[in-house]
Formats: sequence, structure tokens, C-alpha cells
Amino acid sequence: MAADSFPEIRHAVRRLCADFPGPYWQEKDRERAYPVEFVAALTAAGFLSVLIPQSHGGSGLGLGAATAILEEIHRSGANGGACHAQMYVMGTLLKHGSAAQQAAWLPGIASGALRLQAFAVTEPGSGTDTSRIRTFARRDGDDYVVSGQKIWISRAEHSDLMVLLVRTTPREAVARPGDGMSVLLVDLRTAVGNGLTIRPIRTMLNHATTELFFDDLRVPVANLIGEEGSGFRYILDGMNAERVLIASECIGDARFFIDRAAAYAADRNVFGRAIGENQGVQFPIARAHVQMSAAALMVDHAAALFDAGMPCGTEANMAKLLASEASWFAADMCVQTHGGFGFAEGYDIERKFRETRLYQVAPISTNLILSHVATHVLKLPKSF
Repeated sequence: MAADSFPEIRHAVRRLCADFPGPYWQEKDRERAYPVEFVAALTAAGFLSVLIPQSHGGSGLGLGAATAILEEIHRSGANGGACHAQMYVMGTLLKHGSAAQQAAWLPGIASGALRLQAFAVTEPGSGTDTSRIRTFARRDGDDYVVSGQKIWISRAEHSDLMVLLVRTTPREAVARPGDGMSVLLVDLRTAVGNGLTIRPIRTMLNHATTELFFDDLRVPVANLIGEEGSGFRYILDGMNAERVLIASECIGDARFFIDRAAAYAADRNVFGRAIGENQGVQFPIARAHVQMSAAALMVDHAAALFDAGMPCGTEANMAKLLASEASWFAADMCVQTHGGFGFAEGYDIERKFRETRLYQVAPISTNLILSHVATHVLKLPKSF
């Protein structure tokens, strides 16, 4: 994302993030606590509802504006992972929900009165092979009865609603592996303790991730989004937005690391001279900037295609791969530039180093992106 795009939005985000400096995030990280105050400030400023149409209380802006917001959040040293899904998860409802469903839920999501930032797809036995999910929703009168398990579902403890992908027809009974899956909107306020159990998973970073257990959870048929059996296609739309937005966060992370490394290299004196005078120090910083700049162009391209309503699955995947690799290179470079200080909590670098490492794996691994490009673009045989 070009650093000069959406200048007014970027300035406003930077000003908001200045109220949440490093010590705030260090404390949240130590305690593995959810940044309630930060999320509330973003909500009040309207930054989390930019993709919701004005008719439903949002700003009605495009994915390009959303990428600018998340990039600036991460460049500031903050972490948008606590709430970024509030931006895009509602896209399934916006694109495929009925007019009645949109009217019932979107205004509350736009205002922040309702949190929709849990997106339940992945299961322990299927990983990223979504066609093999086993969580099943059986029709019983006016309800679906859901049984199964999900894992790596972030923010479920901090959401009111959740988009849930289930099977409504067994895989062996459909013509194509992606058929027979459906999307339900689950009201977590009533589901927890009534067929849904949420268990937090402690990880190397503060990402509020959980595993979910469904034991005959009843979900009204009225909460089915779109047509029964067509849910996999609906989920893919949301995944494209997710990958572009996370790519923008990686661009912000890369800028954070490059900014910190360049400033430190110019200021830190060893052997009577700034370490930044040494090519062995300055060249990796320069390379990180080059890689980040190239990746940012790919993020811009993918976001523009999405906003134009054009196919963008490959571009979204490539943007995520390039941006995540640029941020990871910049992270490693920044730690190396700072030496021992890069491991000190007070510099925020070790925290951001852990946070940006996630995006080599989530929401889709680098190897699966390469497999997608190989088979869908280069027409090579499938490798799995």
C-alpha cells in the first residue's frame, strides 16, 4: 500500500495509535490480555466499519481504505489482529445474507454494539483442507443441530457473533468436495454453555485464539446465510479480503522494523562511528525497504481488483505471500541491527518479531500459496 494513499485516514489512525504506546502493548502481551481500550477507540472512530455501506451505518469505503488503516496500526507498533476480523467477517453477511439478515445485524456491527470477529472454519483433522471439515449441522425443524470441533479460532471469547462453516451434506454424498457446506451465523451470547464450549489456547503471541467444541448446539435455520450447500463459495470471498488485509498488516510491520532499524543504525555508535555507516548494517536495511516496497505494490493491486469486483484469489494469495516474507525479513534484520537490545521487551521489537512470524503460517501457509500458483496459474499437476 502506497504510504501516501488515504492521507487523512492515515493521519487519524497515527494520532489514535499515539495514545497506545509501547508500554500499553507490552503489558497486554505479558498478561495475554485483550486490548479492550484500543479496540473501543478504533470502534468509536469508525475505523472498523469502513467496509459496511452507509445505508447500514458504516463508511462505505473500499478495501483500499481498510488496508491503509491496518497498515498504519501496525507501523505504529500496535497489533490489529485483535480486531481486524471485525472489518471483513461481515462480508459474508453483506454479500450473501438476506435483506432481513443485513438489516437485523449490520447496523449493530457497524456501531460496535455487536462484535462479529470470529470466523470458524479450521478443524484439527482437516487443517487447510477445508473440504474435509466434519463439523455437521443436522436439520431439526426450525433449527440446525451442530456437532463437531474447530481450532485456531481467534477472538471467539471477544465476539457476540460468529460465522461458522459446517457440513450439511456428508462429503461422500456430494459431486464435488466443496459442495454440501453451509454458513451459519451463531449468536455466541446464547450459544456458550448451551452446546458450545470455548477453550483458550496459549501461544507464543497474544492472539486470543481458541478451540471450540459443539455438542448439539441449536442454531435457528433463520441464521443460515445464503443457500444451504453453497457455503464454501461464500467463505472464499471472505478469505480473499482477509488475505489482502493481513498483507497490509505485514507491510505495516515491515515499515515498523525498517523505521526502527534505520533510526537505531544512525544513532548507535560503536568503535567511534555510527553502525549505519557500515555497509554490512545498512545494506540489509535497504534490502528490507526494497522488498517491502515491491510487496506493497502487490497489495495495492489485489485490493484494487477486490474493490472492482473482479476475481482476485491469486492476487490476494500472492500479496499475502510477498508481504509476509517482506515483514519477516525486515523483522530478522531489525533484531540483528539492534543486537542484544532487539531481545529487550522495552524496545517492542521482540514482540513484533513474534507477531509477524504468525503470517508465514496463517491464515494460509506459504507452501499452500505456492501450490495454488503452481496449479492455477502455471497449470502444473496438483501436488496433493
